Amino acid sequence: MDKIRIYLQSYDHKLLDQSAKKIAEVAKKNGSELAGPLPLPTKTKKYTVLRSVHVNKDSREQFEMRIHRRFVEIKNSNQQIVNALASLNLPSGVGVEIKQS
Repeated sequence: MDKIRIYLQSYDHKLLDQSAKKIAEVAKKNGSELAGPLPLPTKTKKYTVLRSVHVNKDSREQFEMRIHRRFVEIKNSNQQIVNALASLNLPSGVGVEIKQS
């Protein structure tokens, strides 16, 4: 194995930073090179909703969801690092996508 790319995403940026920090510590402890955690652009989804159904069409509410993302790349990986990452407990609410190349 050569490189492992880890993409993290969450609605809460504090949980996301903690998770990225844990992954970085595991990688450094097992003696591999690390690139990141790098912040990726935040995706924003906006929704507009009518406040009432019939009469007040001009009265609307707007909501938005922000999806924060981070990227970590582990270079010179081995099976020991993969096993350590698999046994790592990350908080709920953090999406993890791992790609090996």
